[in-house]
Amino acid sequence: MGRRITAAQSTAPDAAPHAGRSGNTPSTGSRTSGSSHAERVFLVQAAFAELGGSAHGPGEIAEVTGLDDSVVYRILQSGIYQRIFERVDRGLYRLRTSAAQLAFTALDHRLDGAQTVLRELRAATANGLVFLYMVAPFSGAQRQCVDMAVGDSDLAELGMTPRDVLSVTRSLRTGASGRTILAYLPAVLQQRVLAEPVPEQAGPGVYRDNDALLASLAEVRDLGYALGYEECMAGWNSCAAPIMWDGSIMGAVLLLKLKSVMPVAPDSVIEATKEAAAELSRYGAARPAADDA
Repeated sequence: MGRRITAAQSTAPDAAPHAGRSGNTPSTGSRTSGSSHAERVFLVQAAFAELGGSAHGPGEIAEVTGLDDSVVYRILQSGIYQRIFERVDRGLYRLRTSAAQLAFTALDHRLDGAQTVLRELRAATANGLVFLYMVAPFSGAQRQCVDMAVGDSDLAELGMTPRDVLSVTRSLRTGASGRTILAYLPAVLQQRVLAEPVPEQAGPGVYRDNDALLASLAEVRDLGYALGYEECMAGWNSCAAPIMWDGSIMGAVLLLKLKSVMPVAPDSVIEATKEAAAELSRYGAARPAADDA
């Protein structure tokens, strides 16, 4: 079971106190956990992401949120009419696809200018091949290449086939960018990936032992980047750093160079890759409204 979600995680720390039923203003301090209906609804929504999987019952959600079963049940029932949740079986619920539509709307235009960042990373690393991977929108346990800066390079001539892109590099257990994304996903999604077979076309440096793979994920979180040595393809080494939006992993920037050119990633490559990822992470940061500026 994942960590328990608290109301403090869904409420701004500087939320203004409000008057109680008696009209008296409460004393200054943090608000009581789950004190408002809105907070409880947000907790239930967040629980689906925390738990992973396709559908869950009120009992599971109550356990991870700390809310009473009956409260969770009422929120789920109300959410069905509000088109937030849907019942898929007796006692089992899931988020509606409208939740995905909201996510796509939130992401709109967030990556404008990403190509400039990728090109700058390519220039800073003596024409390394640069790729932007994001979490696949219809699977929280895969990645998708959405942009790249490779200059005039012919990827086919470099040995990168469509099969590599669609099978090997889609898996989160292969390559520096895959492990970078995997390192920040919930444990339930990590376990799903660990249960997958290693892609047949993976390179000789791929992690085949799950214990070693898990240890590498802890290292990624500690260092803030990952180094890959012939993981996806023989003859290619890599460096990747995470793109985080609102505290959640959204993707990774990948720098790829021939092993003969980069047997070990120098500090300059690591720092440039981290800075590119940090810049793209800033693209997703919440911006104050015009009235608050």
